[in-house]
Amino acid sequence: MARAGLSSAAVVAAALAVVDERGVDALTLAAVATRTGVATPSLYKHVGGLADLRTLIGRRVIEELTERLAGAVLGRSGDEAAAALMRAYRGYAVEHPRRYAAMPVDPLHDPRLAAAGRHLLDVLLAVLRGYGLAGPPAIHAARCLRAAVHGFAALEAAGGFGLPDDLDQTYDQLIRMVLAALPLFDRET
Repeated sequence: MARAGLSSAAVVAAALAVVDERGVDALTLAAVATRTGVATPSLYKHVGGLADLRTLIGRRVIEELTERLAGAVLGRSGDEAAAALMRAYRGYAVEHPRRYAAMPVDPLHDPRLAAAGRHLLDVLLAVLRGYGLAGPPAIHAARCLRAAVHGFAALEAAGGFGLPDDLDQTYDQLIRMVLAALPLFDRET
């Protein structure tokens, strides 16, 4: 029998705890069942299986990141907003490296994730509107900005920067590089 009070949200929270502790590869229904104190088959009352649970986790991570970025850019525009977005993005990935690794790379093409992915994209596009960017130039700029931030954050989370120089200083230089490039996107290529 299912534990009283267990819900889809509680199952997702337990799954995120497993991911945070042991990584996305350690996520199994058995691990979540153990964490919630139920038998594995009881989880099927709340999630459709492991694939469904991974989708729910992905959506939660996207929503958390979106909330973090939206809060960081609120009331800011231009370089100040873009720099705040970049710092908030890296901050989330560094604080939650295993959770961040569970974020789907292309949520816009999964009907179960598209709304959450669109909200995240909307925050990014709102920042880029501060540079007068819309349409294809904004999409190109968004892709480049995401690649820069994700690349740095993923490398950092994986321990890919082994040299002793200060990572914050390097990231500040990356921010300056991106900020210098954003105005160039108003030209069609």
